[in-house]
Amino acid sequence: MLAALRPDAIIASDLQRAAATGKALAELTDLPITLRPELRETFAGRWQGITWDEIEDRFGAELAAFRRGEEVRRGGDGELETEVAERSVPAVLEAADELPDGGTLVVASHGGTIRITIAALIGLHRENWSSLGGLSNCCWSVLSESDRGWRLTEHNAGSLPEPVVGDDT
Repeated sequence: MLAALRPDAIIASDLQRAAATGKALAELTDLPITLRPELRETFAGRWQGITWDEIEDRFGAELAAFRRGEEVRRGGDGELETEVAERSVPAVLEAADELPDGGTLVVASHGGTIRITIAALIGLHRENWSSLGGLSNCCWSVLSESDRGWRLTEHNAGSLPEPVVGDDT
């Protein structure tokens, strides 16, 4: 379905699952893929590799703050969401700047990184980033750039985009 959008460029996290997703699309479209470490998933520090129950047992207060939407360095040494945005947004913007007018960029990354990147691109205040839901596996979001900045036109989609009645573009 994404190949039907006729992308002009594909970038992906260099981590295995996202890179494999990007490569599969690259094969279908005969496009090269650029692997970008800036698109890696959020490093979760000592939360990495343990279950939510284990996180709650070991890091209960930290997890509660995270769930309230506070910016938390997960596991004491993990990345802040703002740090993820600081590395991912420039990678996406750089690739988008290289597109032809009206071109399409596909970004294959990870749920947390994608959510943070979208939230930053569309200008949500940091304290509202968690109001944007994560992506389900094999789903995507569609953003477009307008004179007023980036706009989220579809989120957590599993079908090709359709024009929206009353769209002001």
